[in-house]
Amino acid sequence: MSNSVHTNAAAAIALQNLARTNDNLTGVQNRISTGLKVQGAKDNAAIWAIAQSQRADIGALSAVKQSLDRATSIADVALSAGESISDLLNQLKEKVVAAKDISLKTQSRELLDADFKALLRAISSAVENASFDGGNILNGSLTNGLKFLANADATSFVTLSGKNLTLSGSILSLGLSDSLLTLTGASTALNKLDNSIIALNKSLGDIGAQAKQISAHRTFVGKLTDTLESGIGNLVDADLAKESARLQALQVQQQLGAQALSIANQAPQIILSLFQ
Repeated sequence: MSNSVHTNAAAAIALQNLARTNDNLTGVQNRISTGLKVQGAKDNAAIWAIAQSQRADIGALSAVKQSLDRATSIADVALSAGESISDLLNQLKEKVVAAKDISLKTQSRELLDADFKALLRAISSAVENASFDGGNILNGSLTNGLKFLANADATSFVTLSGKNLTLSGSILSLGLSDSLLTLTGASTALNKLDNSIIALNKSLGDIGAQAKQISAHRTFVGKLTDTLESGIGNLVDADLAKESARLQALQVQQQLGAQALSIANQAPQIILSLFQ
C-alpha cells in the first residue's frame, strides 16, 4: 500500500466499520427504548403485516366485549326487575287468598282490593323501569329481542329474548281490571295469579340462561384477546436481556472503532518524517 496524503484507505475502512457499528447501536437503542424488535414494515415486512392484522382483530374484539358488557347490564337489570316482580306476585297471592274468605265484610274486601291494585301498579312500574341504555326486554317492545356482537367479523351474535311482562299480557294475565271485591273475582284472580307465577318463573329462567351464556362468551372473548396480545408479543417484542448484552458489546466496538479511525488518520503524519 502506497503512502499518500490524498488517499487514506485505512481511515476509510475504519470509518465504514465505525458507521456500521453506529447503525447497529442505533438499532439496539431503538429496540430497548420501544421494547419492540419489529417497529415497522422496514424492520420485517411479513411479521409487521401479521402483527397489524392481529392488532385489528384485537380492536374488533374490544368492540365485541363492549357489546357483551351492555348485554350483561341489560340482562342484570331485567333479572333484578323480574325478581322484584316475582316477590310482588307472592305478596299478591297473600291478598288474593285472603279475599277467598267468605266471611269477609265489604270494608275488608275493599281494603284488600286497594292493596291488590297497588301491588299491580308496582309491577307495572317495575316493568317500565327495567331499562338500561334504552334497552328494555320486559315491556314487550322488543318482540325479536336484542342481538349483540359475538365475534370480530360481526357475523355472529348472541341474543337476549324479549319478554312481555305488562299486565294483562301473555305472561302476567292479571290486570287492573281484576277485582277482589267479590268472591268470584277473587277466584278468577287466584287462577290468573297461579298461571302468572308459573309463566314468570319460566321467563326469568330463560333470561337467566341467556345471561349465563353471554357471561361465558364474554369470558372467552377476554381470554382470546389476551392470547392474541401474547401472540403479537412473541412476534414483535424485543428480548431486552439480549439487547442489553448487544448494547454493551456495541459500545465497546464503537470506542475501539473511534480509536482505530484516530490511528488511521494519523498515518499521513508518517510522510513528514520522510522529508526530515
